[in-house]
Amino acid sequence: MQEWIIAMLAISITLIIRDMAKTILMGRTSKKEETIPPDESHPQKEKVERYAESFRKLADTFYGMPYRKDYLSSGQVEKVLQGTNDRMCSNCYHREICWGEQAGSLYQGGAAMVRALEEGKPEEVEKIRKKWAEVCGKSVQYLENLKERFQQEKQNLVWGNRMIENRLAVAQQLTEMARIMEMVAEDLYDITAAEPEFQEEIRKSLKRKHIVVRQVWVMDRTEGRRQIFLTMRARSGQCVSVTEVSQILSEICECAMTSSSGSRCIVNGEFHTVHFVEDVSYQMLYGVARITREEEKVSGDNFICRQEDEGKFVMCLSDGMGSGMDACRESEIVVELLEQFLESGFSQETAARMVNSALVLKGRDGMFSTVDICAVDLYTGICNFLKAGAAATFIRRDHWVEAISSESLAAGLMQQIEFDTTSRKLYHGDYLIMMTDGVLDALPVNREEDTMKEIIMDIQEESPREVSRGILERVLAYSDYRARDDMTVLVANVLKK
Repeated sequence: MQEWIIAMLAISITLIIRDMAKTILMGRTSKKEETIPPDESHPQKEKVERYAESFRKLADTFYGMPYRKDYLSSGQVEKVLQGTNDRMCSNCYHREICWGEQAGSLYQGGAAMVRALEEGKPEEVEKIRKKWAEVCGKSVQYLENLKERFQQEKQNLVWGNRMIENRLAVAQQLTEMARIMEMVAEDLYDITAAEPEFQEEIRKSLKRKHIVVRQVWVMDRTEGRRQIFLTMRARSGQCVSVTEVSQILSEICECAMTSSSGSRCIVNGEFHTVHFVEDVSYQMLYGVARITREEEKVSGDNFICRQEDEGKFVMCLSDGMGSGMDACRESEIVVELLEQFLESGFSQETAARMVNSALVLKGRDGMFSTVDICAVDLYTGICNFLKAGAAATFIRRDHWVEAISSESLAAGLMQQIEFDTTSRKLYHGDYLIMMTDGVLDALPVNREEDTMKEIIMDIQEESPREVSRGILERVLAYSDYRARDDMTVLVANVLKK
């Protein structure tokens, strides 16, 4: 199953790269590129969108199949009874009597026993058996065989549901791949050549810095954040800082511009394309404090903090089930997959669903991990929270603290998982405080969140690292300085640029 998913992903990526290559090569070999009218779609974009639609239709065929069943069907109940009858009644000399005049009542009694076993009602099973004993002298042996057949059929139901979960996971992967292909098509073919006047203004301004501009491309997103692609080189063997180019663009665009992460730092004598984006309004400083459970050498908690190209700062925290190396591996898989998906441009909910699907497909019974994501838009200060079985997250502002709680299940338990999502506006000076269950569980029962709010308000330090350490030290005081579980506290401070 996993190999098939990887193959499908590889095919889709190959198709995308092929179309991208065609577009780029066509642009380089044509001296005069015809502009597509604004009211018409790019033919290559339409082709990629058709690929995406094919993936959606394939996913729909999976979604249209039967869903998981929690109870045995009437046909399965009849199979249980038939198998038990063949084993117990085929050679019994009372068979003609029992399954003659009493056939109707015996069948109803047998079906009722199966349903009572399924619902976990032993008293009801025994009651039905005693009534059965009025007709059958082997009611005790019959019930034992019925239980055996029932367990076999119930196990078949479990495996059937597991296959259904895997099928839904594949369908979800296909749906998300179709969405990503559509997003790539939008991004790739919405890049257009800049207006001639704008290009000329940039060329003249950069010429004073001894920079030759060959091409200017722009992409204006729906949020209104401008993106500019400059293909340029320095003249006369000089080297010019990309920062200087950003400052010139900022003056021309009348908004702060900066080079995207991973871009070149220097403009030299060779033509290179540099990506410039509108600069963000906020920046984040973060720190972490953690401690491993007693008698364990490895923590079962893992986390990542990263700034995305789209102007988002993302913190992900995962707590693996239990502690030690196994728990560490589980949570490590979660954060690594989340990082990979988020880096590839997936939204946080899409990334979380893809990770959950991967854990379900992995199929290790009893192994699961919490998912806790905070994604801060550094342009607006809006923070989106997503939680799956995670502990509360706290926001500290001036003289009050707010808790963002969750009641959802952890990732990997079931395919159709519902995440707890919400959002809050953050301001300059706010602290975002994430933690694992081990931290809150060390506090007084039924007062965990209230006690944590008091602890957070009591912290006088300003550095995120010192704040996280202060919280962990105060929490340990409630448990006689013994760590009964892995503890991780992750703190981020919002600052206006």
